[in-house]
Amino acid sequence: MMNKFIGFLALLLIGYALKAQEFKLLSPDERLSLSVTIADKITWSVSLDNQEVIPSCEVAMHQSGRLLGIAPKLKNDSRESSKGYIDVPVPHKDSRIEENYNQLTLEFKGDYSLAFRLFNDGLGYRFFDHSKKKRQVVNEVMKLNFPSGTTSFFPEEESMYSHNERLYPQKNLAELTSDNFCSLPVLFQTEGVNVLFTETALHDYPGMFLTAGDTLQATFPKYVLEAIPDPGAPDRNQKLVKKADYIAELSDAKAFPWRVFVISEDDRDLVESNLTYLMAEPTVIATNWIKPGKVAWDWYNANNLYGVDFKSGLNTATYKYYIDFAAANGIAYVILDEGWTKSTTEILDFNPEMDVPELIRYGQEKGVDIILWVLWKPLDDNLDEILETYKSWGAVGIKVDFMQRNDQYMVASYERIAKRAAELELLVDFHGAFKPSGLRRKYPNVVNYEGVKGSENNKWSADITPEHNVTIPFTRMVAGPIDYTPGAMINKHEINYSISFERPMSLGTRAHQVAMYVVYEAPLQMLCESPSRYYEEQETVDFISKIPTTWDETKVLAGKVSDYIIMARRKGDIWYVGGMTDWTARTFDLDLDFLGEGTYTAEIFKDGINADRYAEDYATEKINITSSDKLPLEMASGGGWSAIITKQ
Repeated sequence: MMNKFIGFLALLLIGYALKAQEFKLLSPDERLSLSVTIADKITWSVSLDNQEVIPSCEVAMHQSGRLLGIAPKLKNDSRESSKGYIDVPVPHKDSRIEENYNQLTLEFKGDYSLAFRLFNDGLGYRFFDHSKKKRQVVNEVMKLNFPSGTTSFFPEEESMYSHNERLYPQKNLAELTSDNFCSLPVLFQTEGVNVLFTETALHDYPGMFLTAGDTLQATFPKYVLEAIPDPGAPDRNQKLVKKADYIAELSDAKAFPWRVFVISEDDRDLVESNLTYLMAEPTVIATNWIKPGKVAWDWYNANNLYGVDFKSGLNTATYKYYIDFAAANGIAYVILDEGWTKSTTEILDFNPEMDVPELIRYGQEKGVDIILWVLWKPLDDNLDEILETYKSWGAVGIKVDFMQRNDQYMVASYERIAKRAAELELLVDFHGAFKPSGLRRKYPNVVNYEGVKGSENNKWSADITPEHNVTIPFTRMVAGPIDYTPGAMINKHEINYSISFERPMSLGTRAHQVAMYVVYEAPLQMLCESPSRYYEEQETVDFISKIPTTWDETKVLAGKVSDYIIMARRKGDIWYVGGMTDWTARTFDLDLDFLGEGTYTAEIFKDGINADRYAEDYATEKINITSSDKLPLEMASGGGWSAIITKQ
């Protein structure tokens, strides 16, 4: 009897094999080749120049009463191509992006389809469910395999209740088990090829995590049925006490998120990639009122003002000082961070020591606008009244903090906040947030996301090393802008570094910090240091204040993950170059062929001759250059280099 069953199973498998259908798709430059196989399940693989990069990836979806991608029955297949340009209303790295792809769409019986979109620098796939019935998504399957020996810059998480602020240690996949899982984006390196994986067009659906093991598998936070305040920090933390056995609820047709793979042999291409923007949903709001710019920020420096005739702290006099500093240095905004409200949950009234309407009026008089920090939970509970009140005071934006989740409800809440804020012409900075996942294109008033281990960590750790700083452009920043909050003026090498919550310092040189204003994308870019200290470092502030926060064109001139990066960004007809290195001192001869004809003046901010011993040592110079020149660039250990290049 057993032999008969085995024989039947063998015949069944042979039948599936005979019925298997295979589809091929090439990138426009024909270097990437995608193969999709439909048998008892749907799998795909991809090669770069005939080198197998992803040997197999199985995709499916389990819904209540339905299986998508299991024993699939193909109805139709279609292909399309697109070649053109997209103008970006609030550009992060490029104001005009080429959109050039080939797409394969597979339509199946059961009222669903699967699309693959192949660009020259990567690909994406997504499910479309055309059903309009109420249903639940029990799980979405992605089983991803890489060749033996693949390593990963793996942003490991301990819990899905997380700010997603991680380090990116490089690990061999063979070292990881199913006990290890990470947030996105995550970078893999296999036989000289980079594969960065993330997601975009994420709307009303949970964000993905990735579990390690013999096969990497998608995993998602469950649908939250009940959340209560955490006794340890009830204003900002929650306990998710009841979860469903599914990940999402649907009530209509649904386009699921794009699963995005940026693929390249050259590390520099990761940073230049625009795939997460290109595959996001189109912009749905007017954008002429959105004004990116720099922000004077209080929380990092703990309001440590000195040389003043008032007691600094959470009071009106202190913030008028911040406004005066911003006005004197062409800084567009001041954030009133934690402490301006009556309490962290009573956010419709302000601290009696702070006259917020007066500060807003004073700022407007000086040409400086005010952004208000809020906790997510009280904002989500009373969104309309709170935003309408802030708008009536004259505030121009909000910084939303402590989300710490990316289940379906939280993802939808981001969009509700963005939409209502856009209706009131308010900017949004999502701090304490997961990575950008496409919302920034649909609602460009969302000008920044955190989801990065940034400089605020200097207040309690030594994690923010130069090596970390030159890893995140190739990992987290590929997903979109980062609210890293640069600009520290107390700069140290490891031997001199100490942790101080009230008087934080940074690892690496002064020139390393300055270069962040070119390297790190952030339409709303912070200056984290105390204005009193900035007044003592006016030459540094003068240089930083000349650097824009949005760009027309981006080129990565040199780069290696975790080692160094040198970027050239253009705004109008001025080029800005920023270089950063890890703890290894480096020298380059910079090729200037990205410049046009003519003679240019380069205003340079670089490591001083003693920056290897005293991290705050820097030097400036002005030189004349042409596009045919080779410009020597030297960076000390933990160092940096910047230039503003203007045509004469």
